[in-house]
Amino acid sequence: MQDRFFVSFPEIAPTPTRRLRKGAIIGAGQVGLACAYSMLIQSTFDEIVLVDVDRNKLEGEVMDLVHGLSFVEPMVVRAGTAADCQGADMVIITAGAKQKSGESRLELLGRNVNIFKSLIPELVQYCPEAIFLIVSNPVDVITYVTWKLSGLPSTSVIGSGTVLDTARFRYLLAQELRLDPRSIHAYIIGEHGDSEVAVWSRVNVAGMPLHELNPDSGTTADPEHWDRIFTQVKTAAYEIIRRKGATSYAVGLAVTQIVQAILRDQQRVLTVSCLIPGLYGIEEVYLSLPAVVNRQGVGRIVQLALSPSEEQQLKHSAQVLRQAIEELKL
Repeated sequence: MQDRFFVSFPEIAPTPTRRLRKGAIIGAGQVGLACAYSMLIQSTFDEIVLVDVDRNKLEGEVMDLVHGLSFVEPMVVRAGTAADCQGADMVIITAGAKQKSGESRLELLGRNVNIFKSLIPELVQYCPEAIFLIVSNPVDVITYVTWKLSGLPSTSVIGSGTVLDTARFRYLLAQELRLDPRSIHAYIIGEHGDSEVAVWSRVNVAGMPLHELNPDSGTTADPEHWDRIFTQVKTAAYEIIRRKGATSYAVGLAVTQIVQAILRDQQRVLTVSCLIPGLYGIEEVYLSLPAVVNRQGVGRIVQLALSPSEEQQLKHSAQVLRQAIEELKL
């Protein structure tokens, strides 16, 4: 039947200047699927392999995605296993236990570490050259666990970190200032969780620091109560989980931005979770700082000039994560 429609030509070998981009998404829950959908409609990969323990649901989700392929750039999307991830440029891990309403990210830790102990060695066996991007919570500690279990360079194992928290921060500041969020520079650093830190001293619009307009911004002495914005940032995930059961759309978009920065070697500054090499006196812990993201994963880390209060909060955040790591006894 096929020969009736096509005229055959001699087979042509792939050109060495055009290498297909392959991605693997481990975990087809709401977050994994939001990542897959976002990357599908933004033509991020040439091939996406989705892996999940619930094979029947996985196949149904993939069927739903591939039925839309005629509306996007050419791409292969398929259900597979760890072995099918072989040759992937990136392995994006969203697998793990679901965060319950009222449960902190760190409370998820024990349940998710056991999953990763069996998952990571198998993935590294098939994808030893891939960049591993961890999205599962608690993301900072799980990224550290992945680094230890994988034996990969720390620059090749990164977490989604506070990229989404930073986006929430910029969005809420933009609402207050009636601006496009892309016109605001502001960062959330530290843990992706309850001890995260808003860097109020470095918030700026078009080079104008917010602190020059209001030195008390973000503090309890602030008459304009900018600190309420940070409270909204910290509690956003809990509020969304309480209302709809899980966060998904925004994190899917955030992960896509990280992936594109890596695949396209964009040298883009993003607050991903990475191993801290002694900055601010912090070592042997993964947390988020503005980092230059490129084809190697994390290229460099930006050492912000923090206020004394912000630096102390960051050290506290690192200690919270360090304690959680030590309790794992890896």
